[in-house]
Amino acid sequence: MKLFRITFFLSIVIAFGGCNWQKNRLQVDVSGVGVPDVRIHRYDVDLFKVPVSNLKNGLEQIQNSYYFFLGTDLGDPKKLDEMRAYLENPRTIDFQKASEIRFKDLSKVEKDLTDAFRHWKYYYPDIRIPRVYSYISGGDYSSPVQLVDSVMIIGLDNYLGKDFKPYLSDQLALYKAERMTEDHIVPDCAREIVNAMYPETVAPNTLLGGMVEAGKRQYFVDALIPDIPGYLKLDYTKAQYTWAEKNETHVWAALVENQMLYSTDGQYFRMFLADGPYTMEFSKDSPPRLGEWIGLQIIRSYMQKNPEVTLQMMMQETDAQKILTLSGYKPEK
Repeated sequence: MKLFRITFFLSIVIAFGGCNWQKNRLQVDVSGVGVPDVRIHRYDVDLFKVPVSNLKNGLEQIQNSYYFFLGTDLGDPKKLDEMRAYLENPRTIDFQKASEIRFKDLSKVEKDLTDAFRHWKYYYPDIRIPRVYSYISGGDYSSPVQLVDSVMIIGLDNYLGKDFKPYLSDQLALYKAERMTEDHIVPDCAREIVNAMYPETVAPNTLLGGMVEAGKRQYFVDALIPDIPGYLKLDYTKAQYTWAEKNETHVWAALVENQMLYSTDGQYFRMFLADGPYTMEFSKDSPPRLGEWIGLQIIRSYMQKNPEVTLQMMMQETDAQKILTLSGYKPEK
């Protein structure tokens, strides 16, 4: 009887230990990864301290610190005129003033970005960690973060909150404006790392292929920033994330029963992978890009059931059907 109890107890420990290992596969120890603490260099602040009346000399004073931005010939009258126009533009000034007030302290962003870079280095030991700058994009909403070679630039004016008046006057969609907060900076940085490392070259030819590809990219983001809330990483609201969790089985059933998975119809791509306030075929409480959500669940299952597959191997696998088959994905009813 005693032996039975011990055996039963061990089986429970192993079972729960196994599930916990699967659940926490991305919870890796990066404390020993050799990445220095990130410091965001405030080009957005220092540039606007330069007096326009003495522009050339002022720019020369900060040129070495911000060579990425100012490495060109500062004696070129055309370039000086362009810089003067930028600094005197009322719109740029409004964005800069609001950013300087809102982001007096970027220590939390720096801490989270340091953690993201350590995870990145953990999975890709040979990568070169970029130097990070903040700047004022003047409303370049399409590229809030850019990674160019060994430099990452963050347009802080893209994170001033949904009530920032220029966002309203620019008629930004509300669902987009709601994401323009400080909490979204590091997730955007993680997405930009994925896009820089794995540029999309060939569009998937089936909805399943598009879903799996989107899921792979989202899993990569999870790997870089495992401790950041899932809804932020997916650009969902908390309520939308909860809806996706509760309705996963229903969404999967709709895809299967309506024979959408292997469809090449662009309508289904737009329905399940295009951004928007919600997914049109479901409740207005649903999140957008439900195909990405399901794709992420497929990848999670695939990685759990195939522990020998590394993050790099997963990203390089292009056979969506193989991934689905090996994932054994089947949401619980």
